[in-house]
Amino acid sequence: MRKITVKTEGMMCPMCESHICDVFRKSFLVHKVTASRRTGEAVILADQPICKDALNKAVDSTGYKVLQISEEPWQKRRLFHRS
Repeated sequence: MRKITVKTEGMMCPMCESHICDVFRKSFLVHKVTASRRTGEAVILADQPICKDALNKAVDSTGYKVLQISEEPWQKRRLFHRS
């Protein structure tokens, strides 16, 4: 599983957050998407890496601007974890 963080510019309200999330859900196979206007970030959880150019195009189509994209492995935390 991959965690992709997309820093964006232009989100001003809850509707903006919803719009960004909808674009990612419709454009890519994702498990979960969240967006925050306060932090200016959208976080995507997906099984496969997503092309950065495709992410840029998806965000540009909404009228917002991508500032940065970062990707890292992600693993679900368990409540009780044994080492």
